Amino acid sequence: MRKRITVAAVVGLASGTFCWFLLKRLHQDAADFRWAIHLAVRLIARQNPYDTPLEQYPLPAAFFALPLLRLPPEIAAGLFYGISSALLAFGLTRKGFGRLRIFLAFPYWAGILTAQWPPIIAASAFFPILLPATMMKPQIGLPVFLTRLSRRGLLACVFVAALSFAVLPQWPVLWLRQAHYYEHFIPLMIFPGPLLLLALLRYRDRDAWLLLLAAIMPQRWFFDSFTLWLIPRSRRQILFTAFFSWGAGIWRWYHQPSSFTDVGRTAVIFLYLPMLIVVLFRSKLATTSLAEPQ
Repeated sequence: MRKRITVAAVVGLASGTFCWFLLKRLHQDAADFRWAIHLAVRLIARQNPYDTPLEQYPLPAAFFALPLLRLPPEIAAGLFYGISSALLAFGLTRKGFGRLRIFLAFPYWAGILTAQWPPIIAASAFFPILLPATMMKPQIGLPVFLTRLSRRGLLACVFVAALSFAVLPQWPVLWLRQAHYYEHFIPLMIFPGPLLLLALLRYRDRDAWLLLLAAIMPQRWFFDSFTLWLIPRSRRQILFTAFFSWGAGIWRWYHQPSSFTDVGRTAVIFLYLPMLIVVLFRSKLATTSLAEPQ
C-alpha cells in the first residue's frame, strides 16, 4: 500500500507541475478548467453560470473548482490535473504497476496541455465514490458510468445531482440550451468508424460496450478518448495501443485539421481501431506472463 501511495504521489506531483508549467508558459490561464472555475464563481455570486455560450459544463463541475478558487488559475488547474492523475495511478496499481503504462498514451498528454477531465473520469472506474466525476463531462463519462456502475457509485451520483438541484434547480435547462454550441464529431459516424460495430462480437465483454458507447458519444478532441485506456490490461495491449495513439499526435503536428470530421477520422484510425483489435483479439495480445489478473 505504501508503495502504491508513493507512486501515485509522484505521478500526481509530476503531472500537476508539468501541467502548471505548460499553462503558465503558454499563457493559458486555467485552460479548460477555467469553465469549472467560472461556474463556481457565478454560483457564489448568485449569478447565471451560463451567461456565455462557451460555458458548456454541467453545474456539478463547479464542485470540483470550489476548493481551488483562491489559487491562481494555472495552479488550480495544475492541482486538478495532478490530483486526477494521482487518483488514477492509485487505482491502476491495485493489482500491480504494469497498467501505469497507460500514461504513455497520446490522449493523456493532449489533455495535460489544457487540464482536461478524462483522467479523473477514468479514475472513477476504480473508486465508486468518484463516479460523480462522470457527470462533469457526460459525453465522455457516460460510457464509464454505464460499464462501471455500482451501488455506492450510484448513490454518490444521486447525492451530487441532488446537491446541484438544491443549489440551482433550473440548471439542466440552462445547460441544455448551450448544447448547440458544442462542435463535435461522433466516431461511429465517420468512416471507418462503422467497423467499431464489430465489437458486438464480444458483447459479453464490458470493455466492448465501453468502446461502443464511447464511439456513439459526441467528442471534440483526442484527449476525450483517454478513458478507452481502461480497456487494455497487459503490457502488450497497453504498449500496442499507446504506440498507435501517437499517430494522432504526429498527424496533428504536421496537419492543421480543416474540420472536426478530420479530427474524428484520425481519432478512429489511431485510437479507436487499435482498441477494437484489443477487444477482438485480447487473448492473442496477452500471455499468461504478461497479462495482469482480470
